Amino acid sequence: MRFVYALVLSLLFVSCISVKADVNTEKNNLPSTSVVDAEAGIRLVMQAQESAWNNHDLESFMQGYWKSEELKFYGSNGLTLGWDNTLARYKKAYPTKAESGRLKFVINDISKIEGDNYWVMGEYHLKRDIGDANGVFIIIFKKIAGEWKIVADMSC
Repeated sequence: MRFVYALVLSLLFVSCISVKADVNTEKNNLPSTSVVDAEAGIRLVMQAQESAWNNHDLESFMQGYWKSEELKFYGSNGLTLGWDNTLARYKKAYPTKAESGRLKFVINDISKIEGDNYWVMGEYHLKRDIGDANGVFIIIFKKIAGEWKIVADMSC
């Protein structure tokens, strides 16, 4: 009788190990799906920013940024800290539609850093009557409260 109990316990033990292995295998497939979802979400934010910029709606453009004093923007005029200061910087640099022109982002790379943090490397192209402006950027996105937000931006 002890032999039967020992046999049943060993079979249960072995089956628990195989069930655990199956669960782990399924979990390993999830990150590729979440990376695809993250890239799609990030691209949607940047498309919305393009559209807002092209309507000279800087407040809507800024919705892609983390509304925090910890937001960091680094551009040709140095480091700007905070959402309000970054919006003020954009308003000063691009006061009219003539200065803001028509924006087109070119995304060259989206890479996961860790967790829900990604960097985006790309180019921006502004077509303007007063003269075109082009440059490159590295943006750090983080998923905050279920939404993709820019937490750091270096554009030059």
